[in-house]
Amino acid sequence: MKAGSYSLRTALMLFILLPLVLLTSLAGWYSLQGLERQVRSRMQEDIELIARAIRVPLSDAMARGREGTVARTLLSALQISRVYGAYVYDANGHQIAATGPRSPTKQRKAAQLVLRGQRQGEFERVHGKPFFSYFVPLTDSGGRIRGLLQITRKGIDFQEYISRVRYQALGLLAFTTFLLAIVIFYGHHRAFGRPIGAIRESLVLVGRGERHHRVPLQGPREIQALGLGINTMLDKLAEHADALAEQQAQQEQLALRLRQSEKMAAIGRLAAGVAHELGTPLSVIDGRAQRATRSVADVSLSSALGDIRREVERVSKIIRQLMDFSRNNPLRRQPVTGDRMLCSVLAMLNDEFNRHKIDCHIEASGQSPLFYVDRLRIEQALSNVVRNALQAADRQVRIGWFAVDAAKGFVVEDDGPGVDRELRQRIFEPFFTTKAVNEGTGLGLAVTHAALEAHGGYIQIDRSPDLGGARMRIVLPDQMEEV
Repeated sequence: MKAGSYSLRTALMLFILLPLVLLTSLAGWYSLQGLERQVRSRMQEDIELIARAIRVPLSDAMARGREGTVARTLLSALQISRVYGAYVYDANGHQIAATGPRSPTKQRKAAQLVLRGQRQGEFERVHGKPFFSYFVPLTDSGGRIRGLLQITRKGIDFQEYISRVRYQALGLLAFTTFLLAIVIFYGHHRAFGRPIGAIRESLVLVGRGERHHRVPLQGPREIQALGLGINTMLDKLAEHADALAEQQAQQEQLALRLRQSEKMAAIGRLAAGVAHELGTPLSVIDGRAQRATRSVADVSLSSALGDIRREVERVSKIIRQLMDFSRNNPLRRQPVTGDRMLCSVLAMLNDEFNRHKIDCHIEASGQSPLFYVDRLRIEQALSNVVRNALQAADRQVRIGWFAVDAAKGFVVEDDGPGVDRELRQRIFEPFFTTKAVNEGTGLGLAVTHAALEAHGGYIQIDRSPDLGGARMRIVLPDQMEEV
């Protein structure tokens, strides 16, 4: 995570809640200022009402010289809780009656106010304490100013009320801020926190190797669109990963085939050289042994010469297989039916089937397909497969043909033990055999594999569903359009 980054919740607090609180505070401050002005004006109006209420009785009492009435009237005003003091001045500014604490107004100022003859209110401080005074001129019936009425109220009454209003406003602002913070936190958790958390957990699971896990689509439409985009990206990555893995597997398979082809070519060159070098000496040995057998009368010596000829024949057979394996001649294709090739192979191996007492028969349905192949090489490949089945079978071997869409070929089945899965690829390697020593060279199926590859075909090995042994399917492409 980048240093100095912040969460979405912090962003909501900084860019939504904080500006909202600041704007609310500013609006509250302006509203509070207006409220304070209204409160001051209202409290002044209260004092003005009291002053106006007692102005007429005081003016009448002063005109008649009734000082007792003046004092009682001032005392009645003092009984109102909002009044701090009431004072009456004559036309010269001398105080003639008072109730409450000592008046904060000097004689000179009172005289000036009498001369002005106007109503006014003002704040002033006495001994460091604020007071509000309201002055009302007292006139007789003729309109002449006879004196001045002053009613005072403590300024702290204003301040206490205003402070109380301020505290209430601050408390309301704090409560509103707290409530907004809770709403934002809860809304963030419901709308963003859980969906974003689910996306983060899904990405962690994908990072741990769960490639098929996908982000659950939940929350607001924008979050769902984000999750859908992530899932689409993960699907694309999975497709690319699968394609890359498949491509790597194909490359590995091609590399394996290339190495196998190089190895087979090297073995073929070696086999061709060995066969060429051994062919002539073996022919000489076999010919000399044959002539010696005709001229020898000793039975034991004749038997020994016969053993020599049989071994020479076995070595010659191996040499022929080596020659077949190393053969790289161009194919001599010709059209031929499958039944003709099968019958030719059975005729070739008939003595071996009789000698091993194995029943071999052709079992196929429908018309025999027509192949366009090198007949000699395919018959040799078939004979190697059938001979392998013959050697593995207990009682019977079954052969046939098939034709499905563009592929056709032959099927060879036996009731033997079958071929283990781990050996199904290795049995086509040159010189690999599961037979005992002197019973096989390991070249028969290698020759078959090479012949089929030359024709663009292949061979499959599995288990026979009916006989229980091995089943080999020789598949050849349909190339009759080349005829």
